Amino acid sequence: MSGADDRDLVARVEGLLTELDALADSGARDKATEVVAALLDLYGEGLARVVEQVAERDDGSLAEALAADELVSHLLLVHGLHPVPVAVRVRSALDEVRPYLESHGGDVELLSVADGIARLRLEGSCSGCPSSTMTLKLAIENAIAKSAPDIEAVEAEGAVAEPPAPALIQLEVVDSAGSAGANGERVTEPDGDGWAMAGGMPELAAGPGEAPLLKRVQGEPVLFLELAGTIYAYRPECPACGGSLERATLERSDLTCADCGNRYDVLRAGRCLDAPQLHLEPVPLLVGDDGLVKVALGAATA
Repeated sequence: MSGADDRDLVARVEGLLTELDALADSGARDKATEVVAALLDLYGEGLARVVEQVAERDDGSLAEALAADELVSHLLLVHGLHPVPVAVRVRSALDEVRPYLESHGGDVELLSVADGIARLRLEGSCSGCPSSTMTLKLAIENAIAKSAPDIEAVEAEGAVAEPPAPALIQLEVVDSAGSAGANGERVTEPDGDGWAMAGGMPELAAGPGEAPLLKRVQGEPVLFLELAGTIYAYRPECPACGGSLERATLERSDLTCADCGNRYDVLRAGRCLDAPQLHLEPVPLLVGDDGLVKVALGAATA
């Protein structure tokens, strides 16, 4: 059974429970609810015994494999039986996003986990940045929710609240290939967690560190660059002259605008080396195990 099948099964169960709550016959509703609760208790006791037997005989590898299975992991969480402590799972989630944060000059430290709350400290360019809250929500909170759904809240020192967005954005799950726009252009759309699929970057892989790649994602231009095997994404407008950085040159980590000559440090959140008050607008980016790139549009990141 694939991950998609798992999600379909969970969605079906949730749908059936919703229908159960809506039954007009209160007697039937209460009896059905009692049956569901009894089944949960039964399977919970069975899982507890399985986990107990595993703990007595396992060297840790089986527990790790069970924890890595999303469906099994969630079932164990429902019954309070997850073999990996919540703090360890939160640290693992932070390790997943740390390369992305470091690529923009930031970092995150876990301070504590208690009473369902993970307390963090944003560091580097993430600390005090006006866009740090968006970084927290789009990257860090999503990673923690996936690895440790039993965490109820995330609090972060150094996060600065952003003004509310002018409008809500409808997010839809679509095929990674995207759909064709009105002019025949391939348009990608956001997936269910708010990230838009930008696809593979073979042009960058063919010549890392040479020329930037301007690519449209959801109809918006995004500038992609690669340094030492790491991909970075920025809005393509030069903050000094307003021109496009598509024709910019990249030498080491310095991106030089072809129109005005201002240089921007790709490794340090696009800070201008010639006018410190200027900086490029980073775009949150994640690279999957399959090499496909996702970006979060609509907000900059720390």
